[in-house]
Amino acid sequence: MKSLALILLTAPLLLAQPEEPAPKKTANTLPFAWPFLEAEQMSYRGGTTTGTEVTLDTKPSPEWTALAKDGYTPFEHDRRAILAMAGQFRVSFQFVETIGFTDDYTPPRPYFSWGTEEVRVLEDNDNVISLQHTLVMYFKNKDGEEQGPMVMKHWRQDWTYQDTNLHTYRGNSTWKRELLEKQNVTGTWTQAVYQVDDSPRYEVPGTWNHKSGVSTWNSSSSWRPLPRREFSARQDYNVLAGTHHLTITPTGWVHSQNNRKLLVKDGKTPKCLAAETGINRYERISSPDLKSGADEYWTKTGDYWKEVRATWANVYKKEDRFHLKASADDKKLYQHHFGYAAEIEEAGKYNPKAGRKHARTTIKKFLAD
Repeated sequence: MKSLALILLTAPLLLAQPEEPAPKKTANTLPFAWPFLEAEQMSYRGGTTTGTEVTLDTKPSPEWTALAKDGYTPFEHDRRAILAMAGQFRVSFQFVETIGFTDDYTPPRPYFSWGTEEVRVLEDNDNVISLQHTLVMYFKNKDGEEQGPMVMKHWRQDWTYQDTNLHTYRGNSTWKRELLEKQNVTGTWTQAVYQVDDSPRYEVPGTWNHKSGVSTWNSSSSWRPLPRREFSARQDYNVLAGTHHLTITPTGWVHSQNNRKLLVKDGKTPKCLAAETGINRYERISSPDLKSGADEYWTKTGDYWKEVRATWANVYKKEDRFHLKASADDKKLYQHHFGYAAEIEEAGKYNPKAGRKHARTTIKKFLAD
């Protein structure tokens, strides 16, 4: 197993571009997106590396079968739906702008990328469930030989029942505490999403619905930072505002988004540039095996990442408002963390005292009032 961490230190855009499959006859079409434009104008941008073939698990999963049973309390039904998002998946990411609000608007090329990803239950403490995503990729070289797995810690999602204490994104790399009234969060679950380095992205409440045998979580509207897929492509907006819908399927789950791209400046009314639709599909696979590669990575580095999460938990507890710097010591935050994690992997051992110090001092460098 090789870690993607060292590669990321010199090729950060790989974070935003899970690998694209070899060209073949697939249904990569967007029937509702600008049908009168030339095909070249709507060709996908995204990753280009060739991945190995996967075998889809086409039978309804035990998690899906269990969701269909009767007799659950609403709370238990919700919990089972959240836990059903764990497993190993082929994941596809598709985004397309559907409406423009600027003069002489021209839709940009849509985005498509994919990866193979293991999602594990990091914590299950009744009212709190944490799911950790890990990219585990196998590639083919020019001779068609399989290489890998290449493993990289990916994003994390934490679910909290009837959460009243949030840190929500306010633009300009700033998060601020938001306290909700207890009577307004009855029956809700907050989804907090974190970047690959465990720094915050967004936190938003929503409600699970289990009608007609389908479990879907519908969020409130929230702000979040510019997505990584746009870092090198767009500088004209700085806030993504929108809603999320997570739906459990017989063989996985789907994350759909309705977004508005906003230009936010201090003291001015936000300007909306465009509307965007996103569909991320998580399809269960039976091969290749992703769990063993992810297990090896987390066995070696898990204690360090636990210190990173604990440091952030202390920040949320103490700070009502904080700003994240773009870099420190000429490195991005994820580069500091991934570089240290790669050293732990290479050494094959972990020093708890040194790891705690590195996690705390690194995050402190990036925090500003």
